[in-house]
Amino acid sequence: MIKSMTGYGKSEAILNNGKLTVEFRSVNGKSADISIKTSLLPKDKEIELRKKISEILQRGSIDMFVTWEPNAAEGAKTINTELAMEYYSQIREMAGKIAEKENSEDKMDIATTVGTLLRMPEVFDSKKQDIITEDNWALVAEAIDKALEAIDKYRSEEGVSLYNDVTSRVGNILKLYDEIEQFEPERIVTVRERITKNAEELKIKLDKERFEQEMIFYLDKLDINEEKVRLRQHCRYFMDTIDSDPYPGKKLGFIIQEMGREINTTGSKANHASIQKCVVMMKEELEKIREQSMNIL
Repeated sequence: MIKSMTGYGKSEAILNNGKLTVEFRSVNGKSADISIKTSLLPKDKEIELRKKISEILQRGSIDMFVTWEPNAAEGAKTINTELAMEYYSQIREMAGKIAEKENSEDKMDIATTVGTLLRMPEVFDSKKQDIITEDNWALVAEAIDKALEAIDKYRSEEGVSLYNDVTSRVGNILKLYDEIEQFEPERIVTVRERITKNAEELKIKLDKERFEQEMIFYLDKLDINEEKVRLRQHCRYFMDTIDSDPYPGKKLGFIIQEMGREINTTGSKANHASIQKCVVMMKEELEKIREQSMNIL
């Protein structure tokens, strides 16, 4: 069964110091365009990871996100006491000089001073450490595998909807061509009558034998039997490909081009309002197939 290139997958890893969330999102694309949007993953794991993503998802514009939510204790900031005391000494010294200049006593309020110190640059230190290490990599790798499994499942489920849609539209095209067949005898009669009527209006005397020869030649140029046969072959090839090829998206695009060529030729030879109407409806169905097929893996 075919797969869509549109998908989403998510998984989590509970580590000693917090929770790691892995997400994959993908849309259609001509090749495997993989973007890893995180700085948490070790660089030495990236090549191996890209290879795994490419093997599983094959094609599409794929984004990978890794987010980190630390435990409460891990997320707490610590005070850089040494730096704070250095600021304090400078503030005390400055306050003393001001008090001396203004001929007043030093009356620095401790609470105000502490508040001021805590707003000074780099007084607060966040705990810095490598979140992903060799010790917890197995848990992280497991989360990545589960997220990939989730997006692959999502794509498969979307593929069922895509399959049902495009194959039903191929069936509609075949039904419309069956309708065209019933108008063919009428079309031949209509063309003959129109030519004869025009000749009579122009008062042209037609040689019966020559007229029949020319009529046969003219109707042969309007014959759509070859287009009918080829279109049905293309539709059959489309169905065989979508049923048997695990990744048929690109091939289906080429088959759709050939289907469109036969439908367009049929329209140019139509010479009949009802046939032309069927051709327009077939083009509409084919355009929807083309749009959907661009998302087939």
